[in-house]
Amino acid sequence: MIVALLGAESTGKTDLALGLADRARALGLRARAVEEYLREFCDRQGRTPRPEEQWHIAEEQTRRILAAVSAHDLVFADTTAVMTAVYSDLLFDDPSLYEHAFEAHRHCSLTLVTGLDLPWAPDGIQRDGPHMRVPIDARLRQRLQAAGVVYGVVYGRDTDRLDAAWRVVETALRAQGRLAGPDPAGDTASSRLQPWCRECLVPECEHLLLRRLLDPPSSR
Repeated sequence: MIVALLGAESTGKTDLALGLADRARALGLRARAVEEYLREFCDRQGRTPRPEEQWHIAEEQTRRILAAVSAHDLVFADTTAVMTAVYSDLLFDDPSLYEHAFEAHRHCSLTLVTGLDLPWAPDGIQRDGPHMRVPIDARLRQRLQAAGVVYGVVYGRDTDRLDAAWRVVETALRAQGRLAGPDPAGDTASSRLQPWCRECLVPECEHLLLRRLLDPPSSR
């Protein structure tokens, strides 16, 4: 079972992948986080990839994810080739990677998109700047929807973000019979949602959380 964590830069994908793998291992599952190959590439080369190197970045990310599947029950992918395709599209005006990226993405059982509620933070040379987060997020969602990929959006700071993502994973594991016993969360999460957004399929209602983020503290 592969869980894809997608999103713009500095939205907590790496921390989520590592944290989710830790939780799964604590339950006795063979779990692994596959970190972003782009980071390794940039550190080794001392620069960001050129347009003609994007295909290699995407292929190596896919190869590492599929290699991890052979020895683990659960793989948490800190990005997939889809993110490489999105950046190649926006930065280099090259949409040619999408078809192959989404073909590889079919191996993923769950797709979680990380929201933009975390503050941007510099991280070496691989990040393009906070101005890129909104267009990347918008293009990613547009392409996921066009490809028919069902996804959930995860918000929250620190353990709240991890808890929200884990609820989705846990639900999927229980549905597949990989986790037994009663759900410790019960119906608590759904009971906190506003009546007008109960139809949401994400662990917490994105509309409600986004409204809280945008409202000034005095109006909460």
